[in-house]
Amino acid sequence: MNISDINFNKIISIARYNEEDFIDIFIETKISTLLSNEGKRLEKAINGMIQGAGLRLISNKKTYYAYTNNLEENNLINIAKELKSAAGNDINKININDSRFKHLNFNEKRPVIDFKIIKDIDNTSIDDKLKKIEPAVKYSWEYDKRVVQVNITYSDYKQNVIIVNSEGDFVKDLRENLAFLAHVVVTNGERTEVGYEVAGGFTGFEFFDENIPENIAKKALSRALTQLEAPFAPSGTMPVVLSSEAGGTMIHEAIGHGLEADIAGSGLSVYSDKIGEQVASNLITVIDDSSLAGKRGFYRFDDEGTYSNKNILVESGVLKQYMSDRLSYIKYGYGLTGNGRRQSYEHIPIVRMSNTMIAPGISNPEDIIKSVDDGIFVKKMGGGQVNTVTGDFVFDVMEGYLIKNGAIGEAVSGATLMGNGPEILKNIDMVGNDLGFGIGTCGKDGQGVPVADAQPTLRIPSIIVGGKNSK
Repeated sequence: MNISDINFNKIISIARYNEEDFIDIFIETKISTLLSNEGKRLEKAINGMIQGAGLRLISNKKTYYAYTNNLEENNLINIAKELKSAAGNDINKININDSRFKHLNFNEKRPVIDFKIIKDIDNTSIDDKLKKIEPAVKYSWEYDKRVVQVNITYSDYKQNVIIVNSEGDFVKDLRENLAFLAHVVVTNGERTEVGYEVAGGFTGFEFFDENIPENIAKKALSRALTQLEAPFAPSGTMPVVLSSEAGGTMIHEAIGHGLEADIAGSGLSVYSDKIGEQVASNLITVIDDSSLAGKRGFYRFDDEGTYSNKNILVESGVLKQYMSDRLSYIKYGYGLTGNGRRQSYEHIPIVRMSNTMIAPGISNPEDIIKSVDDGIFVKKMGGGQVNTVTGDFVFDVMEGYLIKNGAIGEAVSGATLMGNGPEILKNIDMVGNDLGFGIGTCGKDGQGVPVADAQPTLRIPSIIVGGKNSK
């Protein structure tokens, strides 16, 4: 069926029971590719397409959701009736001609920020994509005999979405995203270490015009070998400098999730009810910016049809706002920030980050390192976890070095950082004038969405470092 022939007015009117009810329809067509080489052979080669629609009713501050891959109008009408019934409303009481319900004249919203794809991934052959994997595989296996496992993965997707809602919004968006991952395992017979590097963004195949696959693999391999040869990190409380290359694990986990309105509004965040309060050092400004064209968390509209936006969440240490979606707007009165996101039409939209960062400061990164007599320099963060209620976190250090007398010294392995997000953010006393981005897929409530995180070089004057050697 031609989507343009669907009577969205009819579907929305049938689902609606009260004027206050909010209804939206999310239609998606997505083509994706996943290629993975492991053990010197192609383990996965998946090329597929999904198409379907998700219908949502928000009534009395509660959400009712259903999805289907059948886009026939009659099927969507039946789903609208089921949603109304699930909300406890009489499906026969209100008809589409009821005078209380206006006829919606859908107006297509035009993007404020746009971005042009140069080499469409949909027009790139599987063979051309495989050719990007092969040199990275060859380089990784041949570089060092201590390499015991290599996984090189290429993934992409092209997604067309249409969003209509009971406020008369009609949105079309086209999204392309690409990622290239190198994961390397090395061993010397006694120890085993892992290194990985991932790069990509909202981009077409032109990504490889400036990003050489062997160089991505080289970073992962170098990281693993550096850790394999390094002594174990000291443990204790000490100064730590986080490099701008470290990736945004700290900002994403230590404060980002806590500023999502569904968590904060329900009282499950350490930052709940603190708008207007000092929650970080006055050197810290936290921004979530989905309008950063080309970054992995970029989009023209979120998955509810709200414009992408640059949202200043914390300014000079003061909490200004939370990231929100339509449900948070209805339940808690938070303004729409364009952070309603979903993994696919099968998933309900929830509050998610996009491109989240600590804004650059004024300090020279070299001066930050020189200011530390005895501490740890974190060049690359690994994974981590945080308790959003308390703010307590534990993060792995993938690549770290000692700092001695203001200079970066020998590498150390096995370090972890432990602390409390709000306390650490209040204690940061130097912020670099640089900025480095990392990318990933953020998981929440069983959904994954593409994100980017960024930070400048940061000095934490005192934090607990976990290691196998006493300091």
